[in-house]
Amino acid sequence: MDTLLLPFSPRFIVLTVCAVATALLLVLGIYDRKIFDLVLIPLLIFGALTLLGVRDLVQKSHAVLRNYPISAHLRFLLEEIRPEMRQYFFESEKDGMPFSRDTRAVVYQRAKMVLDKRPFGTQEDVYREGYEWMHHSVAPKPRAEEKYRVVIGGPDCARPYSASVFNISAMSFGALSPNAVRALNGGARKGGFAHDTGEGGFSPYHAEMGGDIIWEVGSGYFGCRHHDGSFDPEAFARVAATDQIKMVELKISQGAKPGHGGVLPAAKVSEEISKIRGVAMGEDCISPSAHRAFSTPVGMMQFIGEMRRLSGGKPAGFKLCIGHPWEFLAICKAMLETGIYPDFIVVDGNEGGTGAAPLEFMDHLGMPMREGVNFVHNALVGMNIRDRIRIGASGKIATAFDMARAMSIGADWCNSARGFMFALGCIQSLSCHTDRCPTGVTTQDPTRSRALVVPHKLERVYNYHHATLHALSELLAAAGLEHPQDLRPIHFSQRTSTTEVASFAKLYPALRPGELLDGTQDVRFRDAWAMARAETFAAVG
Repeated sequence: MDTLLLPFSPRFIVLTVCAVATALLLVLGIYDRKIFDLVLIPLLIFGALTLLGVRDLVQKSHAVLRNYPISAHLRFLLEEIRPEMRQYFFESEKDGMPFSRDTRAVVYQRAKMVLDKRPFGTQEDVYREGYEWMHHSVAPKPRAEEKYRVVIGGPDCARPYSASVFNISAMSFGALSPNAVRALNGGARKGGFAHDTGEGGFSPYHAEMGGDIIWEVGSGYFGCRHHDGSFDPEAFARVAATDQIKMVELKISQGAKPGHGGVLPAAKVSEEISKIRGVAMGEDCISPSAHRAFSTPVGMMQFIGEMRRLSGGKPAGFKLCIGHPWEFLAICKAMLETGIYPDFIVVDGNEGGTGAAPLEFMDHLGMPMREGVNFVHNALVGMNIRDRIRIGASGKIATAFDMARAMSIGADWCNSARGFMFALGCIQSLSCHTDRCPTGVTTQDPTRSRALVVPHKLERVYNYHHATLHALSELLAAAGLEHPQDLRPIHFSQRTSTTEVASFAKLYPALRPGELLDGTQDVRFRDAWAMARAETFAAVG
């Protein structure tokens, strides 16, 4: 009896109604040809729904569809639009991940050069644990008009580069659309700041707009590789000689997925990407997790020295997300042993996120940017080599406060990826990896990327950079400072509980110059320093 009543249960009633309606409409149409045209469209609709319901009953992939034919599709629809519903209807100004609505809004406003002020006081809970603030001065300075810059290039560099303190972080063509690359680089040229290519190589879309380039070379050696995937020094020298390329950067790891390689499937390796990356069509484009050109810290320093030589003396450095601390200290010992020093180090944090990654890598692998920057800064200070190596910070930087905070604990300049994506029009739809970007930023679909109008968007990239540096100059002036290089940990505080506050000077204690060489007792460095060897990345002892 229960089985006979099953079609009328709440689980199956939608399918039953559709099947009955289909049958009735079909009988009416056959019985009276005059009304057939009137019932044709409803017949097709209910008939299609009935077929869908039958398919749901017999398919084996989704248990919920077998139990709730037709009606369960509503669940999948709601799940599909859940991010948009949450973003547009339920998020507060301080909600939203990875960037809050308020942060996204201020980038949009600055990119459009419209009012970016806020009324009626802060919406932050200033008494919550973790709240941070910058100290102001009772003797503020006049706001500086200079475009803050930092010279990158140590004693071994023949062609130092004067870089803006705010630049576009690494994002490859292939991950970004051609129009996105054009707009970013065009904005960089107009604003006099740098654009990192990402490991995908120096593309014609970078060259077309003429903006300053930081050429990133990853483990796939795209644009400078032999057919077997090994490094090709002649190809590297040929590309690096381009005047538009101002610095060369070796990518060791990235914040989104440190220690993880990547594969661009053969089906997605177009003729254009094949030419730019120097890979064969019809084969997977593999970016290995480790480099083939070296396997030890000493080898890594020698390779960076070779990059500098092949580029004609341009600044050469590397980018990484800090993992095992002894590995970075082994790299530092290799600097001392070889006498080869990078001109810069870009520290990516695990909060970096333009690269698609497995959940475990994105959420739980790698050191956050602030701890990473401060660790690298202190390590170089502790070895008396900080003055010859510049440090860049990359990881969830979008506002002037983000920049000031990073520079107070050791960074010389900051890079932003997602901030500049927002300036292009990114709406944080979280569909970057699907090739269905709604704003044409992260897609290779020409029908989608055409929505991004280059002359219009490059102005927004320029505006965002200009307005953010303007905000930074106002923050510095309020603190009684003249340049970002004047920022120190003592200028910031963090609430550690509802009743306790700690200065960044306490939260990020400094090593004294040469302390690592003298034998430190700082627990952050002591054991890792003892385990580090220039000859190997492995821990010794």
